[in-house]
Amino acid sequence: MSGLADKVPFVSARAILSQGQRRALLGTLVVVIGGVVVWPTQTVIALVAVITVAYVLVSGYRIVLFVRSARPGVVVVVSDEQARATVDGDLPLYTVLVPAFRETEVIGTLLERLGRIEYPPDRLDIKLLVEADDEATIAAVHDRDPGDQFELVLIPPAEPRTKPKALNYGLTLARGELVAVYDVEDDPDPLQLRRAAFALSRLGPEVGCLQAKLSYNNPNQNLITQWFTIEYAMWFSFLLPGLASLGAPIPLGGTSNHFRRSVLRSMGAWDPFNVTEDADLGIRMYREGYKVGVLESVTFEEANSDFVNWIKQRSRWYKGYLQTFFVHLRAPVRLCRETGLPGVAQLFLFIGGTPLLALLNPIFWLTTMIWFLAHPAFIQSLFPAPLYYGSLACWALGNFLLFYFTLASCRLSRRPELLWAALLVPLYWVMMSMAAAKAFFQLIGAPTFWEKTVHGLHRDPDGAIAADMVSESRS
Repeated sequence: MSGLADKVPFVSARAILSQGQRRALLGTLVVVIGGVVVWPTQTVIALVAVITVAYVLVSGYRIVLFVRSARPGVVVVVSDEQARATVDGDLPLYTVLVPAFRETEVIGTLLERLGRIEYPPDRLDIKLLVEADDEATIAAVHDRDPGDQFELVLIPPAEPRTKPKALNYGLTLARGELVAVYDVEDDPDPLQLRRAAFALSRLGPEVGCLQAKLSYNNPNQNLITQWFTIEYAMWFSFLLPGLASLGAPIPLGGTSNHFRRSVLRSMGAWDPFNVTEDADLGIRMYREGYKVGVLESVTFEEANSDFVNWIKQRSRWYKGYLQTFFVHLRAPVRLCRETGLPGVAQLFLFIGGTPLLALLNPIFWLTTMIWFLAHPAFIQSLFPAPLYYGSLACWALGNFLLFYFTLASCRLSRRPELLWAALLVPLYWVMMSMAAAKAFFQLIGAPTFWEKTVHGLHRDPDGAIAADMVSESRS
């Protein structure tokens, strides 16, 4: 279950920083503090300049991704007719891994949804991965009598208690040539397995994984779910296809991944100590020379509707991105040799830049507010003319583009009712920064702690699911 951490500790997040990284960070900290003490104004100006350049590069990179995502052929499309064309007996055996921990509320819905998958039962190997001491979830599975199509796999209770540990255990029992991962709240396109099998049979062996698109079935539950839906539309319809078009490393989503089992095994599968095992695996696949494609097939999930629950989930994602960023920078020369300078730059701009700039945003928001309210001299001294005008252009253009991309995502998802949420999206950015701050401190104090996301919050008091016209969305 800890195979990667034992076999290839160099790429595992069991320890976040190497000794070299600790020395480098400590040295940088000493230099910065020394500079602030001896040359305070000049040092802060230099820091602001570096951060401004980072903002420009990250914003520019996302513009490139949006433009590239519109190119034909960047998304793998398999029609319904093509998906159903393969004779059942010619389809590969498919293993579906579904980790479930303390999920009594959604087990029944999960079994119903997975039961709608259009794939011959004798070619389907669905494994429900449940911790052996999670008695409530085990009882819920037995009460539902899932049938022969589902196998309940009990994971020996051991640390770390993470999703990737459960997936690694399930992979040792997998019989399929292809392996898919779903979460307990997922409602996948019934033809998704057939689409993935058809596509992988025609793509070269260098394509080790297909990532299906994700969206939400409760977008109108509240403002948070509306923001989340817009963000996912942007992520899976613009950013990931843009990355695929560049041949860049793609951070996988935590669900609806479709792998060649041989590729997973050859790489040591998931890192049980990384709390975004999906993003890390996408980067490792890139380093190993494999490609990830984006599959035109949608899996609907439950958007997190509770503020505290959302912060827990997002801080875990950010913490995992930081884990992945530092782990893959342990040997910069080796990383550059394996991925080239573009790969290193993309790691900085996408994996590292996403949480780090979310962490820094409040500092610049506060600085901007103070400047417009009081025009204090000390702020003016930190922004000499070239830096001031460059920062102002970055602030104005960057925010405009974020608004534009948010509105474009609303239109792409064909949900005009999300327009008002899109106009209020700066409040969502504040939530992101709160989650980034939590992730930073947790990275120091509890780097491998997995904060569980509570599911089933979209149910009404009678237990019915408040889905928002899923069938209409799929059309």
